[in-house]
Amino acid sequence: MIENQGKNRICQIELDEKSIIRRNADIEHEKRVAIFDLLETNHFAPKAKLSHDYPGPFHVQLRIEENRLAIDLKTEDLKALSTLVLPLSSLRRVIKEYFIICDSYYDAVKTATPQQLEAFDMVRRTLHNEGSTILKERIKNKIDIDFETARRLFTLICVLQIR
Repeated sequence: MIENQGKNRICQIELDEKSIIRRNADIEHEKRVAIFDLLETNHFAPKAKLSHDYPGPFHVQLRIEENRLAIDLKTEDLKALSTLVLPLSSLRRVIKEYFIICDSYYDAVKTATPQQLEAFDMVRRTLHNEGSTILKERIKNKIDIDFETARRLFTLICVLQIR
């Protein structure tokens, strides 16, 4: 059951399939989980005035355009509202480090001890939280989101950034 039934939320989200270059089962799983969790509960309130003062909920498409994140906002019935563009430069370092630790974690799963895997996971979560905090800060003038929404959006941005 969806907990978040208010207007200030994402009711549907999709990633531009042309932006996703590399896929594997782990990436697809992370994407599905992030989307499911995001749709279960989120807070998403654009700050700009939208067509016809549309209050939400929002159908959102994420895509990469010229090394920037484009967030296409649509009404629940898919009428275009606005496109918000966010430079990704402030997230590049943490995304790169996050990819490195995730790759190391997936390699370590085969041979590492539970304690080693826990250490990898702790670093992975720390980087994920850092990226989520940066995203929340960078987007705050355009969209009001809570931390959990930022976490799930960060995961989806990472999926779009995988090369």
